[in-house]
Amino acid sequence: MGIQAETVQLGHGSGGQMMKRIIDEVFLEAFGSPELLAGNDAGVAELSPSATIGTSPSTREPATHDDTTAQARLAMSTDSFVVTPQFFPGGDIGRLAICGTVNDVATSGARPLYLSCGFILEEGYPLADLRRICQSMAVTAREADVRIITGDTKVVERGKADGVYINTAGVGIVPAGVNLSGSNCLPGDLVLVSGTLGDHGIAVMSQREGLTFSTPIESDAAPLNHLIADVLAAAPHTRCFRDPTRGGLASTLNEFAQASSVLIAVDEEAIPVKPAVRGACGMLGYDVLQVANEGKMVAVVPAEEAEAALAAMRASRYGENAAIIGEIAALPDGSSQPASTTGSVRARTPWGSTRILDMLVGEQLPRIC
Repeated sequence: MGIQAETVQLGHGSGGQMMKRIIDEVFLEAFGSPELLAGNDAGVAELSPSATIGTSPSTREPATHDDTTAQARLAMSTDSFVVTPQFFPGGDIGRLAICGTVNDVATSGARPLYLSCGFILEEGYPLADLRRICQSMAVTAREADVRIITGDTKVVERGKADGVYINTAGVGIVPAGVNLSGSNCLPGDLVLVSGTLGDHGIAVMSQREGLTFSTPIESDAAPLNHLIADVLAAAPHTRCFRDPTRGGLASTLNEFAQASSVLIAVDEEAIPVKPAVRGACGMLGYDVLQVANEGKMVAVVPAEEAEAALAAMRASRYGENAAIIGEIAALPDGSSQPASTTGSVRARTPWGSTRILDMLVGEQLPRIC
């Protein structure tokens, strides 16, 4: 099903099915480079002079973990942040901007090095708030061991924006022989998540709507490049990483399943969720597996390396609640159909039944990042 609306809708930024359609039918149709078509959070390109712009996908051989002749490559990602409110429990738009881009670059296995930073400011925005945001960005960049080396500022008329929007782009170096992608998943692999889900989405929503809970809920926004490096050191044959932001865990797993043409089965009881977040989702009618996260990482690893990867996550500052939550299986009967048509992600419920875990269709929580 293609894009039905003649105008952009909020759902086109949801991280779900509507967003996938606008990416596929508008952006990829116009810009469909091999790096973009890979569908990962960061584009990875050769650094050598022989890497020619416009080279067809069929003539570019991807590196593998065991390819000792492979050269280091460049990873790059960009993201724009429009969250409202700009300050929320556990973070702010500035910390979110640094973490989001660092994490996207790191999912490729790269060491993030440098960031750019662009501000769209509305006339009348308080300079005290701008300074607070910039200080938060500086602190987070130091935590992630990255440097902001270039930027841009634009100001629009009062009423033409929502205070401040931020764009960040990041670059890093992928070590030789590392090739992480959502298309690498194989039957028998296990799925890990680095901690509790839904914290960021519910924290922002509660601040926006003025809701209070008996137990405070804070955003999980965090730079995870060091956690990823530790996992790769412990589990060098890791297939892929993805941070489950817009669309949550459900969208991330469906992206993996479709890219690799596999089935993914997860156990809901194994998925870590804070009781306050679970209660809030139940009260509001949200599926916590579709709620945004900004400081969690999903990894797919071979079964024989899963315990080592889990231990590495749990030893990290931001991974103490990590868990193995599911496994990869082959499509039934050797089907060659796209995974999206075969119920590609299934969740085992606490009552012993199984449900299909699909991507969001439209927008659940707009302006969440």
